[in-house]
Amino acid sequence: MSATITEAPFRPATADPTLHRLPRVAVTTPARNGRYDGEVLVETNGLSKRYGERVSVADLTMTVRRGEVYGFLGPNGAGKTTTLRMLLGLIKPTSGTAVVVGHQPGDPAGLARVGALVESPAFYPYLSGRDNLAVLARYANVPRTRIDAVLDIVDLADRANDGFKTYSLGMKQRLGVAAALLKDPDLLILDEPTNGLDPKGMADMRDLVRRLGTGRTSVLLSSHLLGEIEVICDRVGIIRDGHLVAEGTVDELRGATGLVLRADPLDQAARVIDARYGADRYRLVDDTIQLRTDPADAPLVARDLVAAGIDVLALHPRQQTLEEVFLDLTIAA
Repeated sequence: MSATITEAPFRPATADPTLHRLPRVAVTTPARNGRYDGEVLVETNGLSKRYGERVSVADLTMTVRRGEVYGFLGPNGAGKTTTLRMLLGLIKPTSGTAVVVGHQPGDPAGLARVGALVESPAFYPYLSGRDNLAVLARYANVPRTRIDAVLDIVDLADRANDGFKTYSLGMKQRLGVAAALLKDPDLLILDEPTNGLDPKGMADMRDLVRRLGTGRTSVLLSSHLLGEIEVICDRVGIIRDGHLVAEGTVDELRGATGLVLRADPLDQAARVIDARYGADRYRLVDDTIQLRTDPADAPLVARDLVAAGIDVLALHPRQQTLEEVFLDLTIAA
C-alpha cells in the first residue's frame, strides 16, 4: 500500500551557513482565506536528520498554523520529503523535536488527525477507486459513508467504480488525496502532489488544494514549483541543503527592492538617473528604467526628473519575483 497515513515574518537567508537557526517572532498576518486563529498544528525545533556524514535536514525550526496552506519550497534533494517523513513518524530525527497536532510524530493519537500523501500513491490495480478506499477505511476504522464524501471532494465520484489501473496519473493522484482525507484530518500533508502531471492535471490539483485550505484543515504542501506555491499558499518556507533559509508570506519574501520608472523622453531620464545613482544601479527594461534604491526615494527621483523637464508617466516600487528570491536563496553558495 502507499505511504498514505490516514506568522512568522520573512526571515532572510544569512551569509554564514552555520547560522540558519532563525528567531521566533509572533505572527499577525491573516491567512489568505481570512481565518487565522493562531493554533499551532506543526512545530519543530532544531529538527535534524543525518545519514552518516551526509546531513539531510539541519536545525529546522518552523510552524504551521490552523487554517493556512503552508508551502514548503525547495529544489530536489533539499530535504523536503525527509522532513515530512520525520513529521509523520516514518523516520526518526537525529536530533531536535517536533510536535504534530499536539503529539509526537508517529503517535497513533496524532496520526488519527493527520492525512498524508508522501511521494506517489500506490493502490491495488485491479480494484476500483471506491474499493481501494474501502480497504483503507477498514484499516483506519472510518465509516464507509466517508468514502462517497471524499470521492466528491476530489471530483472522482463518476469514476469511482472503475479500476484503478484505468485511471490517468492525475486521477491516481486525486485518489491518493481522497485516501488522505478519509479521516477528515486537521492536517493534510502533501508531498509534490503535481509531480508528473500534465497542465490540466496540475491545474485540477491546485484547485483542489485551494479548496481544502479554506476550511478548518491546514495543508502542508511541499513543492519545487514556484507558480504552484505562489498561487496556493498563505505562507512559504524555503529550504536549501536541509536548512530553512527564509520564511514568510509570498509578498514578504518578494519584498520591495527598488523602483520602476516610465518617463518621456526615456533616454534623458536615464541620464538623470545615471548622474545621481551611477550606471551600476539601474537598467533599461523594455520601456522602463528599473532602479535599485530604497522605494522611499521615489519623491526625490520624481523631483529630479520634473526639474529636468521630463514627464514622469509612472513611478512605483519594484518587487522581486518569487523566482528571483528562490534562485537567490537556493543557488547561493
